[in-house]
Amino acid sequence: MFDVTEIEWINAIYQILAFGVLLLLLKKFAFGPIMDMMEKREQHVADQISSAEKNREESEKFLAEQREAIQEARQEAKEIVENSKKMSDQQAEDVLENARKEAERMKQNALAEINTEKEQAISALREQVSTLSVLVASKVIEKELDEKEQEKLIQGTLKEVGEDL
Repeated sequence: MFDVTEIEWINAIYQILAFGVLLLLLKKFAFGPIMDMMEKREQHVADQISSAEKNREESEKFLAEQREAIQEARQEAKEIVENSKKMSDQQAEDVLENARKEAERMKQNALAEINTEKEQAISALREQVSTLSVLVASKVIEKELDEKEQEKLIQGTLKEVGEDL
């Protein structure tokens, strides 16, 4: 087996010292920079995670704002459509009212024109009747006739007047 007395203590101490120096050199030149690099990498990953979380929150906020803007745009579009409908209905009512007024005005003008022409026709008829009466009276005065002659005279006069018209 293994006996402690057989160990060469100088070699063991030398090996322990060499191992310690190697550890110190590794710590200074290998483990130190590796640990610094690992810490930097850990910090970089943490920064990226926080940046990603911040970007996610900002994008959610932006998405909420966009949804709100879309909702407002829809509401505005709905109001514009409603206002357009109201305006077109109002314009249609105005056009109908104007057409009714114009039709009523034209009707009144036509009635006034009819009444004027009726009055003119009556006036012309009265003139003709008075002319006929004067004509008949003058012919009656010229001749004192019996009934047959008088009837004949009236018929002849009416025939003459009919031809004049």
